[in-house]
Amino acid sequence: MGRAPVALAVAALAVTLTACGTTEAGSAGNGGGDGDGDGAVRIGLLLPENETARYEKFDKPLMEKKVALLTLGKGKVLYANAGGDAVRQSAQADAMIKDKVDVLVIDAVDSKAIAGAVTKAKEAGIAVVAYDRLAEGPIDAYTSFDNEDVGRVQGKALLEALGEKARNGRIVMMNGAVTDPNAASFKAGARSVLEGKVNVGKEYDTVEWKPENANTNMAAALSALGKDKVVGVYSANDGMAGGIITALKAAGVSPLPPVTGQDAELAGVRRIVAGEQYMTVYKPYAREAEAAAELAVLLAQGEKIDGIINQVVSSPTTKRIPAVLIPGMSVTRDNIRSTVVLDGVYTIDEICTEALKAACQETGLK
Repeated sequence: MGRAPVALAVAALAVTLTACGTTEAGSAGNGGGDGDGDGAVRIGLLLPENETARYEKFDKPLMEKKVALLTLGKGKVLYANAGGDAVRQSAQADAMIKDKVDVLVIDAVDSKAIAGAVTKAKEAGIAVVAYDRLAEGPIDAYTSFDNEDVGRVQGKALLEALGEKARNGRIVMMNGAVTDPNAASFKAGARSVLEGKVNVGKEYDTVEWKPENANTNMAAALSALGKDKVVGVYSANDGMAGGIITALKAAGVSPLPPVTGQDAELAGVRRIVAGEQYMTVYKPYAREAEAAAELAVLLAQGEKIDGIINQVVSSPTTKRIPAVLIPGMSVTRDNIRSTVVLDGVYTIDEICTEALKAACQETGLK
């Protein structure tokens, strides 16, 4: 799926929403809550954790901005972060259901554990948009990145970095948390590229995606395989890549093998500039957050969402869920300027600390 179709759909939707701002809720579409038709919708946003910088730096403010734009300033986003606690997130959802929000946008800590809250919302007439992770239960729509493709992007980059070394040693696969269905998709995408081309020495599912758990796993892998035998590391995200690189340095591994990542976190981008991390996957959060906001506003106003849907997906509990899936892209030292800098995610000054001045000049960031 290319970038242009989504962009065109988003632009078309903005026009549609401007035209339908006075439409009464429930007149059409896939459910919706109590939006009164004048744009004064109330959207509950539940994000999963704050270990990953993106959620509160990008997702929340981007969604608030888009909801305000689409509702001419009358829409409101009610926000809660679960801090990685699935029980807390279910309680937060219950509170928003009791508060009679019009739509819930949920990025689930645990895709299975949240199903009960999704069902309660549905019974209360509140539409649910699964955000970033495909929650179970009777959700109305889903928006995320093409997660298997993200894994393929990571796998291809790792193969490119390994070159002729791909079969000469062992790689370590550091996957995400088993409670996150995206982790399984990243793993499947990466494996589809790597199988038959590398030797996997150790593989881990990392509890809660925590960098310290990835660090512990990596130390164990080096002990089991031998530090001279590890030629590359598949890391599913940047936070874990940081823990992995710390373990590699502590073991005296030099030069560092190529390590992948995801999320284009500032720390990850800086490690790429420094030559410590090979790549990350940049996912344009603005497009994902804006798609979620558009879906939520349409559902709250009882309007159809067909105009922006580009995929249909299924969860273990619900078939044929309308979805907006967005592609990610590989970021290496060669294209930092044309990706995260060009899109305004980070400035060169933010990336290029005093310690990185020389490395930034080498990569053309000056």
